[in-house]
Amino acid sequence: MTSTSNTPIAPPPPQFNFAQHLIERNNGRAGKTAFIDDYGTLSYGDLAARVRRAAAGLQAAGVRREERVLLLMHDCADWPVVFLGALYAGVVPVAVNTLLTADDYAYMLEHSRAQAVFVSGALLPALQTALEQTPAHIKSGVNQIIVSHAVSHTVSHTNGPLPRNGVSLDSFLSAQLPHSNPAPTGPDEPAFWLYSSGSTGRPKGTVHTHGNLYWTAELYGSAVLGITERDVCFSAAKLFFAYGLGNGLSFPLSVGATTVLMAERPTPDATFKRWIDHQPTVFFGAPTGFAGMLASPNLPARNKTALRLVSSAGEALPADLGERFTKHFGVQIIDGIGSTEMLHIFLSNAPGRVRYGTTGWPVPGYTIELRDEEGRAVADGETGDLYIKGPSAALMYWANRDKSRETFQGAWTKSGDKYVRNDDGSYTYSGRSDDMLKV
Repeated sequence: MTSTSNTPIAPPPPQFNFAQHLIERNNGRAGKTAFIDDYGTLSYGDLAARVRRAAAGLQAAGVRREERVLLLMHDCADWPVVFLGALYAGVVPVAVNTLLTADDYAYMLEHSRAQAVFVSGALLPALQTALEQTPAHIKSGVNQIIVSHAVSHTVSHTNGPLPRNGVSLDSFLSAQLPHSNPAPTGPDEPAFWLYSSGSTGRPKGTVHTHGNLYWTAELYGSAVLGITERDVCFSAAKLFFAYGLGNGLSFPLSVGATTVLMAERPTPDATFKRWIDHQPTVFFGAPTGFAGMLASPNLPARNKTALRLVSSAGEALPADLGERFTKHFGVQIIDGIGSTEMLHIFLSNAPGRVRYGTTGWPVPGYTIELRDEEGRAVADGETGDLYIKGPSAALMYWANRDKSRETFQGAWTKSGDKYVRNDDGSYTYSGRSDDMLKV
């Protein structure tokens, strides 16, 4: 059975740079706070200036358009500066998980052929170990290591000597005048990578475009969740996740909202502290996190928070969990499913239209189809493999043709999830196609 929904949202123009798009959208908000992190605040005006300085710094360091730079940083206001600065310059940031091993980073350095690395001071030892493991020609190709010394009292940090080709991020930015013109990229041009691990083998470098960031922000962040400039957004999922990247960067910046960033792990107590201190109106989490919160003796009362909307992804949300959260806070959890390959959520419940126990309905602008093992569409009530067609699909897995062809099949993306379509058009999760491999 196929489900589809269309949207009148205009596509981005033929020349489109997502970083410039965000800067232009917020030209009238120079004094408004864009980010609140563990160390202070960053206004929209300062964000734009630092993004342009980062772009100029990359150009001065000899990093050319379409070359990659590794982004290994904890969530703080430096993260979006670096990410968007790279996009502004036409350079491709490769955002990686901060919880991996030096062996993983060594592979990613070699696989991406990163020309520079942006790294949090706390993660510099892991990076240096990774560099020691990489072939000489890869190590020598890393022209510069730029270290963010933003320090959180909850995250261990290293402020020791910089590596031989290292520079602090503050020095890297202050040495440059803001780059005046963005790279003349197009919406279908490679913009950034995220690594998707899958169930077996090495992580896959998932290549996304400038246009993909635009489409997820317009189709889901704005059209479904209804985020506006009055909101304060806070995501338990970190920026290096596809889910977190939308929640904490592209969604709020597209409408001029404020984002709370947190370097430490999203434990219940750490989350509650931000809810109370910064009063976010929109929170993005996952079922495991919600279960931990509801079980915590420190669960805040409804009147201590400002939540108006809560989003869930990453795993299916049990109906009981959603119902108990709503009973306590008076706010529905909007459960949906997305993927690294589609960048964000394409099947979701919506504000005012929540059916707990299901993953909701197709996000307008995406088409959903359930197929059997022979590729034929299945009827309502039957389990099928989930396929998605929509404008935010990745281009490919870098240098991995077999896996690319298996996942990206023409206009369709195979998710690897199994679903059942219900009589009302909603979808219920039925497991992963590769569960047997994972076991």
